[in-house]
Amino acid sequence: MRRRSRIRTAAAAAATVALTALSVTTGAGVGSADPIIASKHLLASPTTADGSKISAYYLRDARHLTLRVHSAAMNQDITVEVQRPRDTSLPRPVLYLLNGAGGGEDAATWQRNTDALPYLADKNANIIEPIGGAWSYYTDWLKDDPVLGRNKWKTFFTRELPPLIDASLGTDGVHAIAGLSMAGTSVLALAIAQPGLYRSVASYSGCAQTSDPLGREVVKTAISVWGDGNPTNMWGADSSPLWAVNDPFVHADRLRGINLFLSSGSGIPGPYDTPNSPFLLHPGPVSLANQLLVGGLLEAGTNACTHNLQNRLNQLGIPVTVDYTATGTHSWGYWQDALKQSWPVLARGLGL
Repeated sequence: MRRRSRIRTAAAAAATVALTALSVTTGAGVGSADPIIASKHLLASPTTADGSKISAYYLRDARHLTLRVHSAAMNQDITVEVQRPRDTSLPRPVLYLLNGAGGGEDAATWQRNTDALPYLADKNANIIEPIGGAWSYYTDWLKDDPVLGRNKWKTFFTRELPPLIDASLGTDGVHAIAGLSMAGTSVLALAIAQPGLYRSVASYSGCAQTSDPLGREVVKTAISVWGDGNPTNMWGADSSPLWAVNDPFVHADRLRGINLFLSSGSGIPGPYDTPNSPFLLHPGPVSLANQLLVGGLLEAGTNACTHNLQNRLNQLGIPVTVDYTATGTHSWGYWQDALKQSWPVLARGLGL
């Protein structure tokens, strides 16, 4: 608990400093057609039925905002990064972009490791990147965890955050969601949990299977070994029915009607697995070795999972777009490419 508390305390302190800013940091925002940037105010200040609300916001420049969203379910403020649409003259849809297992609390984020935001900058969509939920699988946990805290992320992403985003940013109420690695599992589960909320879903290097013996052990290992959490606090003991209730593979029939995109590499080293790759989390041979060995094994596993889900969807007659690459480890260069490959599928559901 102490390690996680230090991280969150530091993040909260940094956010508090940022959120005290009273003006936009660039002069471009004042003359912008975006009514939020021009007025320096959100379009509404809603509160959900459970008491969730946007507790603070910071206009960073003419296209970007940082929100502090109070989750009543978790009794904490969540940082949410926003990139506004290219054209705000009409209400625009929303793409939720989820980070991997670290939840964006670490260095592994879309903003730091890819050109995702510049790529999406000419798209007419609100890009929403929540920060938090490390090792939580973005689900509702049965119990608070001594290290990972209170996790009610399914409630946050299905009932708390979307209405707040829609009202405060003036969206058109259309949503899509994309995520990688751990979140590649979660985006499928969230779409199943709230039918009709997300019209497009893109899962990059995710594994839908969470309740079969192998899939369950993968989830438990991620939470306990890398996250220092107790997986029984999430869905209970191995015999608990919640493992199957939250398994996207088991409930793949509920993905019908959603624009689906799945991708995975093979685990074999590829063009981004080199000493001078700009996508290494940290420069040097240790980071490269980790990407090759651990990243290779992880990607080989997600490749098998992705094929299994594709086969299941085919059996059910549910359309899906897939992108398998002959090489590629569990790393950011390949996820950057996958996002761009998935954009036509995401755009279809967003009405763009």
